[in-house]
Amino acid sequence: MHFLPFAAVVIGGEAAEMLSNTGPVAKLVLLVLLVFSILSWAIILTKWSLLRRARTQSGRFVRAFRKAQRLQDVAAVADQFRPSPLVGVFEGGFEELKRQLASVGVLRNMTAIQRGMQIGASEEITRLERNMPWLAITAAASPFVGLFGTVWGIIDAFSGLGTAGAATLRAVAPGISEALITTAAGLAAAIPALIAYNLIGASIREFAARGDDFALEVLNAVELSQAQAPAQVPMDARR
Repeated sequence: MHFLPFAAVVIGGEAAEMLSNTGPVAKLVLLVLLVFSILSWAIILTKWSLLRRARTQSGRFVRAFRKAQRLQDVAAVADQFRPSPLVGVFEGGFEELKRQLASVGVLRNMTAIQRGMQIGASEEITRLERNMPWLAITAAASPFVGLFGTVWGIIDAFSGLGTAGAATLRAVAPGISEALITTAAGLAAAIPALIAYNLIGASIREFAARGDDFALEVLNAVELSQAQAPAQVPMDARR
């Protein structure tokens, strides 16, 4: 039971010693990779929480939409499900519906309502995709930053070899150590960012598809409401 904390202390001490023995260029490379890693993990955790809440609230909003008798009832409770991107889709169409009913008293242009929902869906997807390019940059650039540290470590190794005048492990060890550390740090920053970028991107594409399907469902509800109560909807929509 006491072996694991002891091993962690020993490994941490060895890692600290290795980092202290690296040169200024390697330290700069590791600092850059650390900044990349911190930014990517902050984005990953934020997006993970956002998508989880959006998925939960989307399911609740769809159930509330299907149970509602009128579109006005859905609009009244839409703010309760705000993390869901489907709320923006619905509000984009409903605002256009209210404008038409307020101006001419009847629904004349279903295409305008569809365009309103498309605009709402685009705005919601843009919101979900915010800061995603940083994950792509981290995944693409971190290995090359680490590779720069690797090349510099090899240069240091050959420089130490030339200074020592003999091919000894003591002469090349510092440079090789820098090369391996920066290579591992580059991969450690890039791999989580690459995996998260693909997983989060897949979730966002899923939300986009759900938004398209929900827009069709809203159009059906608008047509049904106009067919059943053409005089009641304009009165409610003006409120």
